[in-house]
Amino acid sequence: MKSKEPGLIASIIPLVFLILLLSFNVKFFGDDTLGGSNQMALIFAAALAAIIAALSGFKWNTLRDGIVKSIGSAMPSILILFLIGSLAGTWMISGVVPGLIYYGLKVLNPKIFLFASVIITALVSLATGSSWSTVATIGIALLGIGKAMGMSEAVVAGAIISGAYFGDKMSPMSDTTNLAPAMAGTDLFTHIRYMVYTTLPSILITLVIFLIMGFTMDIDGNSGMVEEVLLVLDNNFNLNPLLFLVPAFLIFIIIRKVAPVPALLAAALLGGIFAVIFQPDIVREVGGNSGSYLKDSYIAVMKSLFGPVSVKTSLDSVNELLVTKGMAGMLNTIWLIIAAMVFGGIMEASGMLRVITKTVISYVKSTAGLVASTVGTCLFFNLTASDQYISIVVPGRMYAKAYRDKNLKPELLSRTLEDSGTVTSVLIPWNTCGATQAGVLGVSTFAYAPFAFFNIISPFMSIFMAAFNIKIRKIDEDIKSSRGKKSGK
Repeated sequence: MKSKEPGLIASIIPLVFLILLLSFNVKFFGDDTLGGSNQMALIFAAALAAIIAALSGFKWNTLRDGIVKSIGSAMPSILILFLIGSLAGTWMISGVVPGLIYYGLKVLNPKIFLFASVIITALVSLATGSSWSTVATIGIALLGIGKAMGMSEAVVAGAIISGAYFGDKMSPMSDTTNLAPAMAGTDLFTHIRYMVYTTLPSILITLVIFLIMGFTMDIDGNSGMVEEVLLVLDNNFNLNPLLFLVPAFLIFIIIRKVAPVPALLAAALLGGIFAVIFQPDIVREVGGNSGSYLKDSYIAVMKSLFGPVSVKTSLDSVNELLVTKGMAGMLNTIWLIIAAMVFGGIMEASGMLRVITKTVISYVKSTAGLVASTVGTCLFFNLTASDQYISIVVPGRMYAKAYRDKNLKPELLSRTLEDSGTVTSVLIPWNTCGATQAGVLGVSTFAYAPFAFFNIISPFMSIFMAAFNIKIRKIDEDIKSSRGKKSGK
């Protein structure tokens, strides 16, 4: 039997089935959907997609190859996720994260904390080009500070995500910021400059919202609690500015364009070395107080790298901040990513994704409609393929000719890919980005998503600019400008 692409209705069925199962999971499992229910939903949806593909003549080997290719594309993210778990562990027992929390509580005013969190994470992410590294390092510390101030974890996580993804989106060192113009056919710095028109208003609106929230939230009664947290941290850790050499080292080597995997591994190991040097009491406690500091050091560093570690203090709220899960703590998230890649791989290999997106393009008439369709397609791929790179690559390839045919310059496409594909990935629980950030911060995607204002506003801002024809660049404008210069005008 010769294979043929399934029809539109058949192609939509696995997606509808997945959304139905995921909605049941939210209703019946609540915040515990990452524990296995979402993974199984993706596997069942993938099985349904495979059955439909088989009925259309696709051989299992073809679908299997699609799955392997899809999982292979996610392997860099999986490796990074493992190392983020290790880094969180050594940075906790070394006093780096407690130190960031301690000095942050001393410096940051609760009223402007959310506003400042956006700016801090934006600057770090802009410098490093990595939202993942930013959230896993300074983001964890800011979340601890916010919790100590009595703020909602979901709100603080929303501020952290907003700033981190702004910086990632605008950094010339970001992989997605390089990928989008490559797919659209423009250069990096033209792409970044053109993104300012939509990204700057989006981040300014986000900052205003968090500033208003900070001044209207009832957090004045927590000053005594903050003082208690400061005292407990000071009593249990040897806190000094030298500890900040560890995050400074990570930022420096990322700026020097060291790849994320070796950079995170080096920073995690450096955290372990600093733990042995600066936190002997913590090392002995975690290492089991064997009587040999060498043995305790080895056990403590290894445990912080691979498994759960906690430091007990006299204050329960501080104890919650001093718990890490190492590499093992990332396994549920990685399980989710692999399940998502299985589903995405079958949908891609069978042509179902292509059928759905081809149908969407056929209805596009105006510039605003084309931009809105691009935004919708990127969101669709984030939902189905569960990977932000696919949500940039596939729509970029799909729409490049359509933009040229409508006399639109390629930077409009590249900007739209980032305004939607990059920033919405973190809002979807089963996407690699959403699963990762939820796992790293310990806050469910459904909880922080309503407060990730920058990520929500960005795609709408892209559509708004197109609808009102604001700074929409046309190809023939360059031709007219060139002719004018030649004629001496």
